[in-house]
Amino acid sequence: MTDHHDTSDSIRLNKHLALQLGVSRREADELIEKGRVTINGNPAPLGARFLPGDTINVSGKPLGDSTAFQYLALNKPVGYVCSRRAQDDNPTIYELLPLKYHALKPVGRLDKDSSGLIFLTNDGDFAYRMTHPKFTKTKVYRVRLDHELEPLHQQMISDFGLQLEDGISKLTLQRLSDTERKSWQVTMSEGRNRQIRRTFGALGYTVKKLHRVQFGNYSLGDIKPGKFEIVDMR
Repeated sequence: MTDHHDTSDSIRLNKHLALQLGVSRREADELIEKGRVTINGNPAPLGARFLPGDTINVSGKPLGDSTAFQYLALNKPVGYVCSRRAQDDNPTIYELLPLKYHALKPVGRLDKDSSGLIFLTNDGDFAYRMTHPKFTKTKVYRVRLDHELEPLHQQMISDFGLQLEDGISKLTLQRLSDTERKSWQVTMSEGRNRQIRRTFGALGYTVKKLHRVQFGNYSLGDIKPGKFEIVDMR
C-alpha cells in the first residue's frame, strides 16, 4: 500500500467524509471505527489520509470525489450563541438546524444579544472571503438605542469616527424614523468584536436592539426568525 501519511497532497479521510455525507467528524470517525469505510478496497484506520484518485467506499458504495459545498442563511434570534457548545443556559444556533447541517460552521459571529443574518458553510474559502479584513464586505444593521442620538454624536460617529481601544470606529448612520432619533440603520465595512455596541457605548448610549439585515451582497430578505434557507452561492 502507498503510505498516505507523508505527502502534502493527502487529504484527511474523516474531514472528507464529513463534507460528503453532511455528518460531523466524530460521526465520520464512528463509520471508520465500525469498518464501513475502505480506501482502494482496504479497511481505513482511524486518522487515515488518502490521495486524489483513490477509491473510497462507504458501506460498499463508492463515495463521490467532488466536495458538496453547502451554504445556509439563518435569521438568528436573540438569545442564541454562535458556537458548538451552549454558554451558561443559552442555546446554540445548531438547535435551530436539522442534524445533517451540524457540520457547517458559522461565517463570523453575532453575539447572543444580536439577531439577523448569519451564514453557515463547509466552504472555508467562502468563509475566508466573507470575514477577512482584506476583503471589504459591507454589513448593514438595524439598531435601536436606549435614548435619542444627539446630532453632534451622529456627526462624530459618521464624519470623524470614534477612538476605541482597538482603533478608530467609523460608521455610516441613517435615520429610520422622521419622528424620533432612537432607530438607525448602521452600515460598516469592518467587523471588530462588538464594535457597534462599543461605539455607541463610548458616548453613553446602550444598544437595545442590533439586527443584521445585509452581509456583503446578501440580504436577509423574508427569512423568519429562527428559520433558514439554503443559498446558492455559485
